Amino acid sequence: MNKSVSVSENCVIDINNLSRSFGSKCALDNVSLRVPSGGVFALIGRNGAGKTTLIKHILGLYRAEKGSVRVFSHDPVSHPVQVLSRIGCVSEDRDLPGWMRVQELMHFTRSFYPAWDDRYAEELRVMFDLDPKQRVDQLSRGQGARMCLLLALAHRPDLLVLDEPSSGLDPVVRRDILAAIVRTIADEGRTVLFSSHLLDEVERVADRVAVIHDGQVTLQGELDRIQESFHRITFRFENEFSEAPSILGAIENNGQGRQWTYVCRGDREQVVSAARTLKAEIVQETPVSLDDIFICSISHD
Repeated sequence: MNKSVSVSENCVIDINNLSRSFGSKCALDNVSLRVPSGGVFALIGRNGAGKTTLIKHILGLYRAEKGSVRVFSHDPVSHPVQVLSRIGCVSEDRDLPGWMRVQELMHFTRSFYPAWDDRYAEELRVMFDLDPKQRVDQLSRGQGARMCLLLALAHRPDLLVLDEPSSGLDPVVRRDILAAIVRTIADEGRTVLFSSHLLDEVERVADRVAVIHDGQVTLQGELDRIQESFHRITFRFENEFSEAPSILGAIENNGQGRQWTYVCRGDREQVVSAARTLKAEIVQETPVSLDDIFICSISHD
């Protein structure tokens, strides 16, 4: 079930009650999502959760069967020029014309973008250590990813869309893409939307996240606030229990006897107060990882 989303005045992406099916398979189920201008917004979910289908709607590759999609206040299907001219995109497949050389591909792509910045493109080529004379089909997987990123960034897009950008890449390339470049774009006031099932990437660079599970958004908001709303607390009770005592806000528990550990969502003081009515004392508190939050959000939505 989708959670309520506050409307942003500076909204780059505005999706309302979007649904999409492929035959009997429901890929998106009444999804509402708003991405504010500036910062890094991460879509997280398992493979097949619906992340790529959602991104294809944002890029105007799919028409909404139900609901609406607006990017820069336009329908990307009806107004592709107004939308796509302001977007840079790197997809997981990274399909590039292998017969071209690096410099030729840069010149070819340049013709589609009036705002292409030659100086910036050259800076990126040097930064990514790409030989201008090398054929694209001779680039390594990591070099190919850097080439795609160069083409997506050189026209200085208002929105950078990255669909599983780190798939199959070594840690050095992942760091380059998700720490240096992504953070730089966001700091310049532009917006980054990226999908990933690698939660360590998300924690490093994202300001906001949305969890997608079986075509539904089960959790979304500012990452810091989401993390602050979850608590892992170990209690020692006065009496032994064969099953974990019920505590307000608890969504997971484990333990035995007198000592039980809970993962809770909500106001910490209410959780502690509820435990104390059962004559429990706090033994330990530890942070809840994004992995744990993700599991909770798809198990208790």
